[in-house]
Amino acid sequence: MKKLYYLSSLPRSGNTVLASILNQNPKIACTSNSIVTDILKNINSLKIGPTSYNNFPDKKSFDNVLKNVSQNYYKDWKQDVIIDRGTWGTPPNYKFVLDYLDKKPKIILLVRDVIEVLASFIDWSNKNPNTFLNSYGATVHEKCSTLMNTNGLIVRQLVSIRHILQHTDPKLNLLIKYNDFVKNPKKTIDKIYTFLEVKPFKHTFKNIKQFEVNNVKYDDSVMGANMHTIKTKKIEKTKRDIKKLLPDSVIKEWDIPELKVWTN
Repeated sequence: MKKLYYLSSLPRSGNTVLASILNQNPKIACTSNSIVTDILKNINSLKIGPTSYNNFPDKKSFDNVLKNVSQNYYKDWKQDVIIDRGTWGTPPNYKFVLDYLDKKPKIILLVRDVIEVLASFIDWSNKNPNTFLNSYGATVHEKCSTLMNTNGLIVRQLVSIRHILQHTDPKLNLLIKYNDFVKNPKKTIDKIYTFLEVKPFKHTFKNIKQFEVNNVKYDDSVMGANMHTIKTKKIEKTKRDIKKLLPDSVIKEWDIPELKVWTN
C-alpha cells in the first residue's frame, strides 16, 4: 500500500521546482498535475442518469472501484510515498477523498499572491507565443480573465485552498507561502517531512533536475513551451516589473483581499 498525501496549490507558485526537489528522494513521488481526480469524477458519473448502475445499483462493488483508484493508479510506481497534486480541496473532490480514499487526509497548500501569479503567466505567454493562454485573447485583460473565470486555472485552485482552510482540521494542513519557499527552501522541505512524518532525506538545492517521475516528463507542447521548465542552478524568485506586465485595471480588479484566501 502506498502512503498517499495531497498537494493543492496555485499555479506559477513553485510547484514544479518543489516537486523536483522532493523527487530527489527515491522513496517519494510528488506528481505532476494529477489525473486521479478526473478518473474519480468520470467513474462516479456512471451513477447519473439511466445507467447500468442505476438499473442494478450494486453500491458496494461500485464503491470498491472508487476506493482503489489511487492505489491501482500508483501500484507500479517504485516510490512508497505519493504526494498527489491536484484540486483536491474543491468540495466535490474533497468529498471523494473522505468517502473513498482517506478519512484524515494530509494536504500541503502552496500559495502565492494572485497578482504575482498573473504576472508570471503574462510574462510566460509573452516569451512563448504558442501557448494555450494566447489562444484566449490578445490583450492582457482577456488572458487574465481566462485564468480568473469560474473554471480558470487560478480560481479552481483558490476554491480548493479556501475550502481546505475553512472546512478541515488545521492539523491536517501545511500552508507554504511561495516567497518563504524560495527564500529558504531547506526550511520548507524540513517542514514537509515533519508534517508528513516521513524519514528525513538530504536534498540538494542547486543543480536541480528538470521535473520527471519514473522517466516520464511533461509534454509542454500541450499547454505551451517552457510552462514547466525550472531554473536548475539554484532556487530564486524571478524579478519582474509587475506594473509593466499588468495594466492598472487588472491590478485593481484582482488585487483584492477576497482572493487572499489564506489570510482571511
